[in-house]
Amino acid sequence: MIERLHASEPQPLPFAPSLHVRSFALERDDGNLLVYGAETAPALDDVERRYLGHWHEAMFAADLDAPTFVHARDREPSEQRTAIAGTFSGPERLGDFELIPIPGHTPGATAFLWDTGDHRLLFTGDSIYLDEDEWVAAFNVSGVDRSAYVASLERLRELEFDVLVPWAATAGHPFHADAADAQRRIGAILDRVQRGEDR
Repeated sequence: MIERLHASEPQPLPFAPSLHVRSFALERDDGNLLVYGAETAPALDDVERRYLGHWHEAMFAADLDAPTFVHARDREPSEQRTAIAGTFSGPERLGDFELIPIPGHTPGATAFLWDTGDHRLLFTGDSIYLDEDEWVAAFNVSGVDRSAYVASLERLRELEFDVLVPWAATAGHPFHADAADAQRRIGAILDRVQRGEDR
């Protein structure tokens, strides 16, 4: 377990039941946050805000007292599924929590980088997710902007982080991954995409 990171119960995706999604509560001195949308939320009091990494998560977002935020480019489809209190549009920093737009999977796809002091956790939605122990991308959905997605993956490859925490991971497998070889793993995704693959 990662200290101060609280995971919800896993939830199978209806269209890909071998993949389970979760939301994560971040226990922070500057106010607790919830990342991602899922039907259940981790048990953590006083969550101040929820951040969706992309609008697909809004289809599964449990009702919360805390306001929900999403990138402005994903607001309209998100609002068709859950209440949105506000948006952001560019990179932002909230103390130890950084918002990093990574368009491509959706127009408003966003990664979140949380520096706990001991670890740097990168939340990538399903722009990068875990297929067993392999890092993969989700290019095989409608509306994907391939060139923007590639540029975002190239940006992610340059980030310094210790742990990958995607929205989706294979059922029965860990929901996070050590990022010691992140550059190689993201490079492998880019190589596959350049060969015409969708993951």
